[in-house]
Amino acid sequence: MKPRYALIVLLVMGQVLVVPHAPLSAGPGAEPPRAPISRSGTLGGADYLIEVPANWRGGLVVFAHGVQRGPGPGTVGAPPIGSHIVAQGHAWIASGFRAREYQPHLFIEDLVALRELFLNEIGQPRWTIIYGQALGGHVVVASLELRPGLYQGGLAECGAVDGISIADYLLAYTAAAELIAGAPLLDARNRQSFARMLNERVVPALGLPGSYTARGRQFDSVVKYLMGADGVGNDLPLRLRGLERDFLMSMTHRDPDVEKEPSFVRRAGSTLHIRYRIDPGLGLSENELNARVRRLRPATDARSPSANPVYAERTGRLTAPLLTLHETGDARVPLSLEQSYRRRTVAAKTDHLLVQRVIRAPSHCGFDGETRERAFDDLVAWIERGVRPEGDDVLARDLSRVGLKWTRTLYPEDPLFRRQ
Repeated sequence: MKPRYALIVLLVMGQVLVVPHAPLSAGPGAEPPRAPISRSGTLGGADYLIEVPANWRGGLVVFAHGVQRGPGPGTVGAPPIGSHIVAQGHAWIASGFRAREYQPHLFIEDLVALRELFLNEIGQPRWTIIYGQALGGHVVVASLELRPGLYQGGLAECGAVDGISIADYLLAYTAAAELIAGAPLLDARNRQSFARMLNERVVPALGLPGSYTARGRQFDSVVKYLMGADGVGNDLPLRLRGLERDFLMSMTHRDPDVEKEPSFVRRAGSTLHIRYRIDPGLGLSENELNARVRRLRPATDARSPSANPVYAERTGRLTAPLLTLHETGDARVPLSLEQSYRRRTVAAKTDHLLVQRVIRAPSHCGFDGETRERAFDDLVAWIERGVRPEGDDVLARDLSRVGLKWTRTLYPEDPLFRRQ
């Protein structure tokens, strides 16, 4: 069955223009009824799952999970709304990936191979959505940009949607802690000495969220802006609550000689472009902060678009719809990555293909089922019928009320809690 919806990409003076044609049909195919399929196996060293409902309507969801730590291949699992996807008549596939840690350059290929297996063994889908969480958000956006036409839509939850900017954020966070605490974190030769310095020097100097020292208040103000505080300096709702869990975890070790760093993502991280901000009246000016903080460069070609395209800066050149979900208090993957990617799509003139929804919560990937299912259904309607869903303006000058449309429960710490 040929789709009646197409995205025609025109290259005009270097600009990518996306022109939607007639929407895809949501009706069932002309094939005779078929039985459901539930299959598992191993492909290229990665375990996989395939679920196809009876009388499959032709939609396919490719799921990319979040980061898993340790050696060996990853563990495969169903997408969090797998039962909903199947109930709507669509199929889904998921890969455990051939390895763990943060290696999206491998994981993108694992999902492409699994999709090809699905095509060969099950059939050609009418459309394919790539759906990812956290690290999977990096996989989603890099896949949409680097493999245009392979996927007809993307859904990212709490995702590193601006790609390598997650490494930039973590290094900038660590460099600010180093300066303000007066501890040479970035000179640590290994993770053991790094951890020891955190416990023996950084925590006594800064304190912890809820019990900061004077220098800790300086650091927290810097972090506030790194995580996405708005243009007038308003904090993101529930940011401090979310930071409690990841305050020390976000301080990242990288080999002092970046050319010897084994991690692909840390090799590509850079703070050369970071402009730090801090609130006035804390004893450290913005100019002094930016002049004194240590700057970190990437390894040679580590974020080169030709040599390492998955770790290069994203371009914002979308050719298919992308819907994202993000929590305001996510300190592991901050909302600032959503803001950065929005700016890239604006510059690329593809922001009409990006819808972002913000949830007021101090969590990472803690969305309820209804929020996820609604986002998925809205994305399908966008792909099939051309109905662009509503979202939030993550670049608004005042973000104090952001996310109220999608947030089901306000927390007592939320400044709007008593007003509802």
